[in-house]
Amino acid sequence: MTGTLINVGTVLLGTLVGVLLGPHLPEGLHQRVMAGLGLLTILIGIDLGLALREVSPVFVLVGVLAGGIAGELLGIERRLERLGDRIQAAVSRGGPSRVSEGFVTASLLFCVGPLTVVGAIQDGLTGDFQALLTKSLLDGFAAIALAATLGWGVGIAAGTVLVVQGGIALGAGLFDDVLVGEALDALTAAGGLLILGIGLKLLGVADVKVGNFLPALVFAPALALIFG
Repeated sequence: MTGTLINVGTVLLGTLVGVLLGPHLPEGLHQRVMAGLGLLTILIGIDLGLALREVSPVFVLVGVLAGGIAGELLGIERRLERLGDRIQAAVSRGGPSRVSEGFVTASLLFCVGPLTVVGAIQDGLTGDFQALLTKSLLDGFAAIALAATLGWGVGIAAGTVLVVQGGIALGAGLFDDVLVGEALDALTAAGGLLILGIGLKLLGVADVKVGNFLPALVFAPALALIFG
């Protein structure tokens, strides 16, 4: 759990820095910060998506489509937004607030991707948290950029990181012999596609309901395991 706790700390610290800097930045700079973060997110998504070269595209395609359908039926994105809205209603006192948007966007950005899963498994099984240390630094800088525009709601996503990443670390033994070979490549490629969706949303290009695609992170590697 060491890597996860460090990750939680960097998210909270990044949020604090972003909230303190945000009010002093002109609106144009806010837009540039979000655009820069969106472009970087897309670049990371493309890099991860290139794992598609190592696995049958059918596994990833079917996994993402099936995951999107399952997520839509379960209303994952809607449930996340409702949770954010409840938090926002409890703290905003009726005034304008972007707490919900910050919470949902940051939660998805910090918890989607192979580093979350693979890093947590390594930390849980061997105590090696180097992968999560790298992720922690990336998440910390992303938290600064997000919080400068979306506010302190980004910091609530630290709880999501603790629950998701910490849960994977505690149950790491279940994944040790599963996420290898094509299964890991399928997870990486599917995660890359979801991160691309987050980047498009940050840039305002498309409102991709990334939360509804989260089951793809289970379906894609499962298909590779079964049929690969």
